[in-house]
Amino acid sequence: MDTSLLDISGAPDERVFKANDYKGPAARWCPGCGDFSILATTRRFLESEQLVPEKTLFVSGIGCSARFPHYLKTYGFHGIHGRALPLALGAKMRRPDLNVFVVMGDGDCTSIGAGHWIHGVRYNTNLTVLLLDNNIYGLTKKQTSPTTPVKYVTNTQPQGSYLNPLHPIAVTLGVANASFVAQTADWIPAHLLATMKAAQKHKGLSFIRILQRCPKWTVDIMDAKVKTPDEMMILNHENGITDAKVQKMYKNQMEHDPSDLDAARALTDMTSHIPLGLFYKNEDIPTYDELRRGKDFTTEEKMANIEIEFDRFAV
Repeated sequence: MDTSLLDISGAPDERVFKANDYKGPAARWCPGCGDFSILATTRRFLESEQLVPEKTLFVSGIGCSARFPHYLKTYGFHGIHGRALPLALGAKMRRPDLNVFVVMGDGDCTSIGAGHWIHGVRYNTNLTVLLLDNNIYGLTKKQTSPTTPVKYVTNTQPQGSYLNPLHPIAVTLGVANASFVAQTADWIPAHLLATMKAAQKHKGLSFIRILQRCPKWTVDIMDAKVKTPDEMMILNHENGITDAKVQKMYKNQMEHDPSDLDAARALTDMTSHIPLGLFYKNEDIPTYDELRRGKDFTTEEKMANIEIEFDRFAV
């Protein structure tokens, strides 16, 4: 057995990883699904950051996107519906040396997992959260999700969705301790890659909403966005997310200072264009990891403390 894989000392790892080193079994999604693009970009990201597979963990809930951990040669935890964030937080608290990523769909995160989403943002733990938003419950065959557009016909609301959709960016920006909030799209891999790189460097919880194509149930929603690039508004700033390729591809661009929370919130009301980029970043907010991390006990001290607790309940 290669004992170097068990090393948690923080010693430098001299191995060099290629994108294929992170490649797991063949992905099984519908042809044309945006998840393929996100998965490919994630592998490129892991290569660019040289994240050690044995120290990288992807946690998911339930849904099409939740199969993500199966297709990466890293550690993975396929959890239950809506519970990816508390699982990831627990892993990060016990193993702060790990690079922990959370992958959720719009139903997984913003419906059954909404409470964990809000409090996960409030805790501001060192996690990178990817919300793959295709505006529908895809795995359960076209059910209305919280991000489904109003009046959109689904199998659970055949007369059209009754309510205006929840805006994931607006909600996240309204939560105390939000420290990194960005939006990107699966069909712009250069922007997605740049966003993931920026998120990885951030101290705290990085929340990335990824607009994701669903070729089966929301083709008319997402194809319109792909085919009309002028609908996109690229947010630029020296402290934001910049990529030369993206700046050449899209004509609509604006300067936005990601330290301005009020301006970030105002951007969520934009109806003329879809803003892509870093809405908000604040690295002065303490992380839950720091607040909860106490003294580093030795093994002997841990055992002694456990015995003390056992003695409290001795009969």
